[in-house]
Amino acid sequence: MRDKILIINAGSSSIKFAVFTQAPLTRIVSGAVEGINHAPRFFARGAGGTPLAEQHFEKSETQDELLMHLLDWIEDYLGPDQLLAAAHRIVHGGPLYSAPVRVNAQVLEDLRNTVPLAPLHQPHNLAPIVALDRRAPQLQQIACFDTAFHRTNSRISRLYALPRALSDAGVWRYGFHGLSYEYIAAELPRYDENAAQGRTIVAHLGSGASLCALSGGLSVATSMGFSALDGVPMGTRSGAIDPGVLLFLLQEKQYSAEQLTDLLYRESGLLGMSGIAADMRTLLASDSPPAREAIEVFVYRIAREVGSLMCAAGGLDALVFTAGIGERSAAVRAMICAQLEWLGIRIDAKANEDQSARISAADSAIPVWVIPTDEEMEIARHAAALLAGGA
Repeated sequence: MRDKILIINAGSSSIKFAVFTQAPLTRIVSGAVEGINHAPRFFARGAGGTPLAEQHFEKSETQDELLMHLLDWIEDYLGPDQLLAAAHRIVHGGPLYSAPVRVNAQVLEDLRNTVPLAPLHQPHNLAPIVALDRRAPQLQQIACFDTAFHRTNSRISRLYALPRALSDAGVWRYGFHGLSYEYIAAELPRYDENAAQGRTIVAHLGSGASLCALSGGLSVATSMGFSALDGVPMGTRSGAIDPGVLLFLLQEKQYSAEQLTDLLYRESGLLGMSGIAADMRTLLASDSPPAREAIEVFVYRIAREVGSLMCAAGGLDALVFTAGIGERSAAVRAMICAQLEWLGIRIDAKANEDQSARISAADSAIPVWVIPTDEEMEIARHAAALLAGGA
């Protein structure tokens, strides 16, 4: 029965996927192709995490070829004619797209025009759409945007102090990780009704990291801006940096645009500061002073960003950690909350180490939660709603 939705989240080094039944919306299989351009490995798991498949490929396999292997496996596993639609995570919706949309030739052309806004993400996001259209032109495809959730930010919060002509041309704060924040906003009522209705700051901390202030479940401000480089330091990305540093590198150090791109996207952040690794687990296990300093800068900048977002939201009723570091690193959560003790935040050390949902102590003035994110589920929800509406 053609009633299943394929979710694809494609990046430069991986293609994550999941398959959901449409009604009720249920994940039946998920997995990824990891290590693209290095040592590609495909794996798939059932709904309960049961291993279903694992396969290694040659380094020379391209993203398109690996996607075809993935689709072949899905068809063999599900049987023919099972997919109703494919829904994709697209990092940037640009100025035109503020909600999920069915992909047609015009939409695809519009999204190609946004590649300069996210040159290291958008081409990889769009490639599976093109490949799927060649393979199965009858398959409906849906684009879901990481920028869309932040369209509720006020115009004032989105403007840069640049000439108006640049703002009119789309140079403004877009914000990212929106699908993750939207999922957390939908889940909050199950954890803390007061937080869901009030002012919550969500820290999405992974290899990419950002924070978002929610008011009544809507985004009012976020740390990332025009690009996914802005805000707090990340695994290999710099986070916010004085534009004067970039001018200095261009004018005095003779950096090319390509060198600057590599520096800011691939050589900075935790990796650049530590000189060891981009992985927080490696840094926490190291006794190297630069590794410790990198962690301290990461923590300091996140705590400082909380203060900024509190100003935007007009206060704070809850703090939520999510994504890889946020969900799994008790040490990082404890260090961030220690810098926020001036707010009356108190951590229950055992609850934090045990990875409990609520990690704040009973006497904490502000509750602190750990809520796992699920961008695949959020994409599936959007796709199912769009398919049901027939738009």
